[in-house]
Amino acid sequence: MTGMRLSSYGEAVELSKDPGLRGDSTSQSHHRVYCRALIPTPTLGSSILAEACGCKTQRFSIIKTHWKMSFLLFVAGELLLLSSVILLLRVVCGCPVRCRCHSSSHSVDCSRRGLAEIPPDLPPQTLTLNLQDNQIHQLPAFAFRSVPHLRTLNLCNNSLSKLVPGVFHGLQHLQLLNLTQNSLHSLESRLFHSLPQLRELDLSSNNISHLPISLGKPWENLTVFAVQQNQLQQLDRELLESMPSMRLLFLKDNLWKCNCHLLSLKLWLEKFIYKGGITDSVTCASPDTWKGKDLLKIPHELYPPCPFPSPGAGASRVQQLGSARQPDPRSPESHSTGRRDHSECEVKPKPRPVNLRHAVATVVITGVVCGIVCLMMLVAAIYGCTYAAVTAQYNGGRLAQTEETVKMEGKEPYDSSQA
Repeated sequence: MTGMRLSSYGEAVELSKDPGLRGDSTSQSHHRVYCRALIPTPTLGSSILAEACGCKTQRFSIIKTHWKMSFLLFVAGELLLLSSVILLLRVVCGCPVRCRCHSSSHSVDCSRRGLAEIPPDLPPQTLTLNLQDNQIHQLPAFAFRSVPHLRTLNLCNNSLSKLVPGVFHGLQHLQLLNLTQNSLHSLESRLFHSLPQLRELDLSSNNISHLPISLGKPWENLTVFAVQQNQLQQLDRELLESMPSMRLLFLKDNLWKCNCHLLSLKLWLEKFIYKGGITDSVTCASPDTWKGKDLLKIPHELYPPCPFPSPGAGASRVQQLGSARQPDPRSPESHSTGRRDHSECEVKPKPRPVNLRHAVATVVITGVVCGIVCLMMLVAAIYGCTYAAVTAQYNGGRLAQTEETVKMEGKEPYDSSQA
């Protein structure tokens, strides 16, 4: 029996049923040896096999302990394998190390990572890219060429001070662009040429002092335009007319200069609101006459149109630009020309009251004075009529007395003659 090997579980069961091995102690000891040889490592059938072989209870508890340890090692191995697969997938998909990628929504979150530039290994299937709260100072041309399907781009709260014209080239599907809380001073007209599908553009909380007359082709899809908290003094109407689908316009907290040049913006805003558009208040920052006033509440009559330049001014200006592009600042002619051009650009409003309160006070005082004069004239007329009536009555009484006296004097001589 010592040289015998059990090749299968069935052989062990048949061996356990052998009546010749149950009574003999030597056979039973050999039987235990075969059980140990048969179960070198714990398996799921160890308990059944041990019972079939007639192993004792202590051996069975040891087998169960080994089985639990093996199961734990198996689970740990599976977890290690799964993490390795996930890491391999991230490497294959090209997700940046300092970012979080969500494959279900095709979004990449790189916010609050202290980045100074755009990560170079962005997945090409990215639809949403969040670069908020970083330290990006500048963006090169074709900065987002690796994500041509991008639809949402968030660059909020960075240190951008200037954008080169080709920075958004290739983003034909971009719909939302957030550039708030940066240090932008101005925008070039060619900056947004490559964004035909743009729907929301937020430029709030920057240092933008002027916007171009046009930002490219008409933005037929733009519905939200925000330029709050900037340094704008004027806004050309032509720029707003290039956005026929706009429904939300935010212009609050700027340095609006409410002169004749802003009258066109006032007229456009009134038409925009009449068609169902939504906008916030445009509060005047200058001149002092209208400081703190809402542009839409100022009457049109107090905003006369700017004077048209003289017919010869345009030709003379073209000749000056062609003949002397950079005049000598030391020559008196250049100073006189500069004064003339400056005077032509200055606003020449019609004479009007210095202040609306003064105008109202003038109207009130004039009305009061006119009323007093009219009342005095009425009193004078009444007095004249009364005086005339009293005089007429007095004169009538004296005339009656005179006639009676004359009659009496005429009767007395007649009576005496008869006597």
